[in-house]
Amino acid sequence: HAIQVRPQRTDLVDTCGTGGDGTGTFNISTTAAFVVAGAGLGVAKHGNRSVSSPCGSADVLEALGINLKMTPARVAEMIDEIGVGFLFAQSFHPAMKNVASVRREIGVRTIFNILGPLTNPAGAPAQLLGVFHPALTEILARVLANLGLRRAFVVHGHGGLDEISTMGETLVSEVRNGDVHSYRLDPASLGFRPPQPGELSGKNARGNAEILLRVLEGEPGARRDIVVLNAAVALVAGGRAVDLEAGVALAQESIDSGAARAKLEALRRMSHL
Repeated sequence: HAIQVRPQRTDLVDTCGTGGDGTGTFNISTTAAFVVAGAGLGVAKHGNRSVSSPCGSADVLEALGINLKMTPARVAEMIDEIGVGFLFAQSFHPAMKNVASVRREIGVRTIFNILGPLTNPAGAPAQLLGVFHPALTEILARVLANLGLRRAFVVHGHGGLDEISTMGETLVSEVRNGDVHSYRLDPASLGFRPPQPGELSGKNARGNAEILLRVLEGEPGARRDIVVLNAAVALVAGGRAVDLEAGVALAQESIDSGAARAKLEALRRMSHL
């Protein structure tokens, strides 16, 4: 069972991926979390150290100087005060600690890749959940609907991503007030061009931290595009944007105004207080 984090905020989205997609991209959803927070929606970012990739969300945040060893009460305070908090899986799923080293040794996807994202420790009413296999989108969307989520997007992107892809269409199963419908999202319809091979590739934790900073500092290109698209969907899930076009505009503004970068600095500062 997961230790619950209870922020006061109710305008909250949980962003998380199953991981295990084996594609070796940079930390897209972690970067997007700061963009979403900068656009005014509370974010409970939920993640772990890497199991199958060079660098998990916990690894990149640590490389950015963020203290991950925080109590649930402290994480709840951060979500309320600065609008973003990181739920480090091993702190919030005590049972996960026992299997972490085994998972790393096996180095492949396990049932924990699927269970972790479903636990929603902050009780967020909205979720953006990336999955490593297309067959999981509808199944997990139905689970989230049964768990009472108000709005959720379960996504599997072209190229095998557990994110929304700019390389091609993303399979989406959307939960809205208990109903699930599935469709394909074409990034070209929102004006996004496909990246060149390797443009989304990640590095080690330090390299991925540099990529994250460059995106938040406004560097244009394929990395920014995929971050903006994922942030846009999270903003729609959380009710901050009425539709994807509005979400894209809010995400661009969050980066260009410096708001997204400021959220990272606030998280870093508060994590050491």
